[in-house]
Amino acid sequence: MSVKILADSACDLPLDLFNSLNIDLLPLVVQIDDQQFYDLETIQPKELYDQMRNGKAPKTAQVPPARFEEAFLKCAEKNETCIYIAFSSVLSGTYQTSILVKDDVLEKHPNFDLTIIDTQAASLGYGLIVKKAAELAQVGKSKEEILSTIDFYCAHIEHLFTVDSLEYLYRGGRVSKTSAFVGGLLNIKPILNVENGKLVPLEKMKGRKKVLKRIVEIMKARGDNLNQQLVAISHGDDLETAEMLRDIIKEECGTEEFLINNIGCSIGAHVGPGTIAIFFLNKRN
Repeated sequence: MSVKILADSACDLPLDLFNSLNIDLLPLVVQIDDQQFYDLETIQPKELYDQMRNGKAPKTAQVPPARFEEAFLKCAEKNETCIYIAFSSVLSGTYQTSILVKDDVLEKHPNFDLTIIDTQAASLGYGLIVKKAAELAQVGKSKEEILSTIDFYCAHIEHLFTVDSLEYLYRGGRVSKTSAFVGGLLNIKPILNVENGKLVPLEKMKGRKKVLKRIVEIMKARGDNLNQQLVAISHGDDLETAEMLRDIIKEECGTEEFLINNIGCSIGAHVGPGTIAIFFLNKRN
């Protein structure tokens, strides 16, 4: 029996991959004014970014417990071996909620075989982990083999990203109001990454083109055999810049295989339109 993979919408994988790789989707919640939406189900990224450009300030919430219960019970009743691969526990309460719901489900189905993984990753960094696990599940790899690969990817996945406006990070408490104001006036763009599951600033530079060039330089220093990797690029409704970055990486690093997709609503609400991020495996021990 193949292993069933579950993931939440913060992995930012395209919906067609959820379908083709038989991944069960657990949506985070997005709230705009008094309306509540389910990420990738009742709201799509383009709609979110258009709303943000029109001045809306969306809020997000974790996957509702009822959605976890529904998904876990469905798997338990089918006697499936399951792995739920979760969004970073530092950035969302989704992981903790899944643990609580698992305990409740085990009271009804004590033999339910479910492993929950905190990736400490986000967006397509998280998505690459989910994609690899689902591919292994499809070819019949054992749960132990899949978990070993997940552990490796979690330890080595690298996130580098920049935002077009500091305003959205300010709203989320990531930068001060002064930094956001001055950054906007001076066209200052930060370079950030994810370390131990949380956002960490690396550098800041003036001008978008310089930032993108610097991101590729950091990637070249950190990446492992980049010409042999699948490199992921996610963007806040800015496909043109994502494709430009892809072409730079292809020329500089020899990479041939890319996965490009919009940053989904659950993360996009906090980073805003124009955000650009790249994800790859590093060579750290």
